[in-house]
Amino acid sequence: MLKEKLSKKNWFIITLFCFMGGIAWNTENMYFNTFITNEIYADVSQSAILGSMEATTAVARMVALSAIAAVLTTFVMGALSDKLKNRKMFISVGYILWGIVTAMFGFITKENVANLFNLTDEAKILGTTVWFVILMDIVMTFMGSTSNDAAFQAWVTDVTVPRQRPIVETVLSVVGTISSFAVTGVGSFAQAGTITYKAFFVGLGLIVTLCGVVGLFLIKDPPRTQQIKTSSNYWADLVYGFRPSVIKENARLYLALLSFCFAIIAFQVFYPYLLTYIQYVVIPDNGGVENLLRAPVIITAVVVVAILLACIVILLKLSTKKRGLCLAIGVIVLTVGFLLLSTSTSIYVILISIVPVVLGNALVNILFSATVKDFIPEGKTGMFQGIRMIFAVMLPMVIGPVIGDKACQSAAQTIINEVGAEVIVPAKNMFLWAGIVCIFAIIPLYFLIKKGFDITESKKEVAEDE
Repeated sequence: MLKEKLSKKNWFIITLFCFMGGIAWNTENMYFNTFITNEIYADVSQSAILGSMEATTAVARMVALSAIAAVLTTFVMGALSDKLKNRKMFISVGYILWGIVTAMFGFITKENVANLFNLTDEAKILGTTVWFVILMDIVMTFMGSTSNDAAFQAWVTDVTVPRQRPIVETVLSVVGTISSFAVTGVGSFAQAGTITYKAFFVGLGLIVTLCGVVGLFLIKDPPRTQQIKTSSNYWADLVYGFRPSVIKENARLYLALLSFCFAIIAFQVFYPYLLTYIQYVVIPDNGGVENLLRAPVIITAVVVVAILLACIVILLKLSTKKRGLCLAIGVIVLTVGFLLLSTSTSIYVILISIVPVVLGNALVNILFSATVKDFIPEGKTGMFQGIRMIFAVMLPMVIGPVIGDKACQSAAQTIINEVGAEVIVPAKNMFLWAGIVCIFAIIPLYFLIKKGFDITESKKEVAEDE
């Protein structure tokens, strides 16, 4: 029977797998970076760093190669999930393996790597350990992109229709934010040394694996998935989205992706370095953690959260009729927030700047994600997940961290590690470069707004919701 509302079961699946996927992605995107700085580089000499690479460079390379792996995986596995008409197994088995690989990071140490490869030179041990972390991150990304980016995102598209997607994307964004807070809450103990990184990675990895097991019994592919029409040539399906005729026919989709891409590149200029920046720059510049917990700071934070929630609700309601206007507001506000963050490390300036950054980022992510899903051709969801990943993941995570690394190295802000070596840490000028990049998102967005956001009648048909 055709239904216009998502069932409670599908809402539960969307919420659960978004939350657990967010746990895994945020562990990778936020804490593998601090793991490199706080663990791998904690007790290495200056000569070892000079003989291998700076910590910020290691992070930039890890993020870039992970992004490339994510896109290639999504292309191959997205088209394959279309071909086999089976999202369930890709999601469930992928989450199981995703969690296992996450847990394995708890066992990566310089000592273990030195013993494994029979190394004695400190620079070689450091370099090999960094590359071992990067290799494992690529494996983890393969599992995550297969289950989440290729299969879960396609499944969400299969069980929703255009009128539902802004609401669903809002829920996905909110749940994703909650998962990042959850990871940050637990991860802060690992970052501070209260618990070991081993316990942190193993614990979070196991709950992601458990989620995959639940999916084996809970997820059901909707009739729309079974009705997907694919060509007999699997390899032709992989390159479908690169055909000039397809790009021309779906110009609004590619304009939305291009504008989205610039906004995410801007975010990736600083995001991989954010927690390290807070730990080694913001907290010391504000007199330590104790000063950040004073009543004025807490009151300011509460006011900021209240303003954010109100603004997001108002603008999301407006977006149902004025999506183009709200997207333009989102990009402009996000740019202003980045520029404000580049002016000072004062906690009050940061809290004030968080309002435009979080508001702009919420609007950009929610509305662009919904828009992209709307413009994907009917019955070709899996084929276009790889295209989406090029613009939303690969290009941003290859280009953004490199810009951020150059910004950090040009500022030359350093800390002294346990053995007296200088280690470069992030600096506030990375936000200035983020703001400059974000401005470019306006150009393709302008042409998209001119073309309009109305979708064809074929895209308005109601999905069969199990």
